[in-house]
Amino acid sequence: MLKKGVGEGGLKAVMLPVAEAEALILQAVQPLGPEWVELGSAQGRVLSQTVYSPQDFPAHPTSSMDGYAVRHEDVQAGIPCELQVIETLPAGKAPTRELQPGQAVRLYTGSLLPSGADTVVMQEYTQQPSPGTVRLLQRPQRGQFVRPQGDFARQGDPLLPAGQALGGAELAVLAAIRQAMVPVFRQPRVALFSTGDELVPIQQVPGPGQVVDSNQYGLAALVKAAGGIPIQLGIVPDRLQVLRQVVQQALASADGVISSGGVSVGDFDLVEKVLEELGGEIFIRSVAIKPGKPLTVARFPNPHGPPKLYFGLPGNPASALVTFWRFLHPALRKMGGSLPPYWQILSAFSPVDLHADGQREHYLWGRLQVKPEGIQFQPAANLNSGNLISLAGCNALAVLPVGTTQIPAGSPVQVLQLP
Repeated sequence: MLKKGVGEGGLKAVMLPVAEAEALILQAVQPLGPEWVELGSAQGRVLSQTVYSPQDFPAHPTSSMDGYAVRHEDVQAGIPCELQVIETLPAGKAPTRELQPGQAVRLYTGSLLPSGADTVVMQEYTQQPSPGTVRLLQRPQRGQFVRPQGDFARQGDPLLPAGQALGGAELAVLAAIRQAMVPVFRQPRVALFSTGDELVPIQQVPGPGQVVDSNQYGLAALVKAAGGIPIQLGIVPDRLQVLRQVVQQALASADGVISSGGVSVGDFDLVEKVLEELGGEIFIRSVAIKPGKPLTVARFPNPHGPPKLYFGLPGNPASALVTFWRFLHPALRKMGGSLPPYWQILSAFSPVDLHADGQREHYLWGRLQVKPEGIQFQPAANLNSGNLISLAGCNALAVLPVGTTQIPAGSPVQVLQLP
């Protein structure tokens, strides 16, 4: 599956097209097993099995308006007509009497329809000439403002499909059917670490040539946004034995592993060597994407479930975040049980020319805004794979395909809306 070519220094990996790399990753990903969680903890989780209605909704015929329940045949003789009011039914109270000819029941939105009634007359089209009497001023249609039993769902109907992400509306449905425990896919546990002797933690003032490890915090936030649980393992120095130990620890404690740095072609880029020593099958080494070309993806056998995937991202901040958004976000969503599509792809325009070298699929980060003339993509200033500052506030990636060197201002451009 890995493609190689010949270059200076011997064999090297051939860059895979972006679509092919994405397809290989998604083929390698399998949803994790199911678990049950309490309804109050299910927000954002993904259903692992279809939920069916245990009853009819509504369970009984109800009124959809404030007004009076009547027998339709009683209002056919002529309008106006007067009926005897035998009962008042607020929502939540069961009827105690069956409606007889010449009678009506005062009710409200959500009230149960009494036996014998088949129509509701809005209160705006009634008068009360005397206590216990209602005068109808308009002839209603049969069944008007009546919600029949099972109008919304019948017992046994599917309410929520497997793969449905649970938001407010879905949680309300589950509460309505008294589903206190919810079957969901397990959230991916993702181990994170950064590699490089030049990195220091945020508590330390960097010296000459050193940089603060920002990737780990940004990637942890993106893992959470994709439905995962980040396990931050800190900074790993450029020493083979230490890196090997951390990778073993990460694989043992998580469903997937993400590292940043150490996947280029320098003397101190050791990740691929360690992955091969530990028995990993590296099936992606390089992708024709800018930024983010040095992307390493490997799978490790797992006797207790789906194979565990290792993602080695570039160390440059923009490269790390763009490759996460493009490849790891859909992978983690699938791992957590979500169904495609994993992206919202929009057509937008830019107020300025967009440029690329044409050799790789180019991703420019920026902001989407709705304008009278359409959706506008404004690229960030100073687009550079090492410029972390320019990423702040961005909500979209414009895509310039291979072979495209310019998209003129005002022309359509495809944009990935960031989660």
